[in-house]
Amino acid sequence: MFKDVLAAHGARVQIALDTLFAELPETKLTAAMRYGTLSGGKRLRAFLVLEGAHLYGVRPLQADRAAAAVEMVHAYSLIHDDLPAMDDDDLRRGKPTVHVKWDEATAILAGDALQTLAFEILAASRTHADAGIRLRLITRMANAIGGNGMVLGQMMDIAAETAETPLSLDEITALQANKTGALFEWSAEAGPIMSNSNSDTMKSYARAIGLAFQIADDILDVEGEADKAGKRLRKDEQAGKATFVSLLGLDAAKARAAELVDEACSHLDIFGGTGDNLRQLARFIIDRDM
Repeated sequence: MFKDVLAAHGARVQIALDTLFAELPETKLTAAMRYGTLSGGKRLRAFLVLEGAHLYGVRPLQADRAAAAVEMVHAYSLIHDDLPAMDDDDLRRGKPTVHVKWDEATAILAGDALQTLAFEILAASRTHADAGIRLRLITRMANAIGGNGMVLGQMMDIAAETAETPLSLDEITALQANKTGALFEWSAEAGPIMSNSNSDTMKSYARAIGLAFQIADDILDVEGEADKAGKRLRKDEQAGKATFVSLLGLDAAKARAAELVDEACSHLDIFGGTGDNLRQLARFIIDRDM
């Protein structure tokens, strides 16, 4: 079953993360970093790194380090998103958020430290012997998560909360391409980049599943159960924010997500059967219940 494959990849990344955190001093900051990164999660971005690396013949140790780096970046983004100044959430994956377990200052600093540690990992020769390839990984990551990517998407999301009129479908699509999609794209590109190959195919695949992921999230916010999701639901509806569901309707949103999965899978034809795990990931993204 695909969930077993996903769990096996997650366990592999957990070992890589544990190894990297063990190199840090035992402090309150390190404890908060570990908690924010290791407290569950599906490890979808790490899965993309590992599968892309496998398809392009990248050594496992290199892939593990890149996968750990992207999970640290993802954890940093969630820690900051949960802060009172952002989404103001008390639960993440069914557990107290970092600022609730410790305090806001610790949460901010833990997120900052995770982001910088991720870049330190990507910059190390253990990740790749070729400095030019390490620079490509770092440059693409900076572009994906900064003012042209994830952070811009978060800013757009915050602005949408006080906008006089709800965002249009095109505007929401652009917002989510930055907030969610950009890091999915980096994750899928990491393998071909580390093999010094063209990454366009994997990037196109990731762009489709990134949008499908967000549509599925909007659907889960309407149909999901809070105890399974491990977080507060119906937030966007309560805030009066436009979502894919509010603009398209529930059935049309589900149909659009399915179309995106088909599109994503079509990009994998060149890999034949070796792309099956990524095909299953695309389907899992819209069938998950959390």
